[in-house]
Amino acid sequence: MDLPINPFKAALRRSEPLYGIWAGFATPYAAEIIATTGYDWMLVDGEHAPNTVPTLLGQLQAVAPYATHPVVRAVHGDAVLIKQLLDAGVQTLMVPMVETAEQARALVQAMRYPPYGIRGVGGGLTRATRWDAVPDYIRTAHEQLCLIVQIESRLGVENAAEIAAVEGVDAVFIGPADLSTGMGHAGDASQPEVQDCIRRTIETTLAHGKACGILAPREEDARRYTDWGCRFVAVAIDISLMRQAAVANLARYRAPSQPAIVSTTY
Repeated sequence: MDLPINPFKAALRRSEPLYGIWAGFATPYAAEIIATTGYDWMLVDGEHAPNTVPTLLGQLQAVAPYATHPVVRAVHGDAVLIKQLLDAGVQTLMVPMVETAEQARALVQAMRYPPYGIRGVGGGLTRATRWDAVPDYIRTAHEQLCLIVQIESRLGVENAAEIAAVEGVDAVFIGPADLSTGMGHAGDASQPEVQDCIRRTIETTLAHGKACGILAPREEDARRYTDWGCRFVAVAIDISLMRQAAVANLARYRAPSQPAIVSTTY
């Protein structure tokens, strides 16, 4: 059996934007529904959704037959957790709150086998190797693994050039909610100084030959960030879409007890 190709990693090298959707329901059934809708990629969220390694595995299995590529976000950059996720078959990993090049290099190490890293060898126990059906997995795994680091703090923005320059980092993803909150604007990424940080981070990332992505559920934001050079943009969140549709549907029959609130953050 051949090593499974990572189509998302290959697509990042092309110029057309990749549109994604956040998958936050933490169930294989909901993830599979999302995978049938045609988005280029989906973010299976292990940070803010109630996911564990087994629930993430179930979602990977559920979406495997579809073209939408699963990007898994870890709750943090712990090397032991990363080992478990990669062994479960995660090909594209996103890690939140990366603020220094040192952190980025440690994440690259966690994703690679010795002598280039510290990833432990699971061999025939792991889904990643298709239970030892993939020949020479240890030597070739890195070719199809994709590491996305999140910049979502003022310190991360200041160190964006050094972070993007780290070999083994494939892409940078900007988190507007944490960035704006950390800058004193409580999730309001529309503030000029936040927008300036976002644009500078995009430009810095591109200058180092890496792809840049961002979360932008509002259409005007998504189009602006795409114009600025973002290659992969999450333009929807499944939980928000369901809630908005449910509120709008009920409003057709009964006056709402309170105004519908559409979040500009998540």
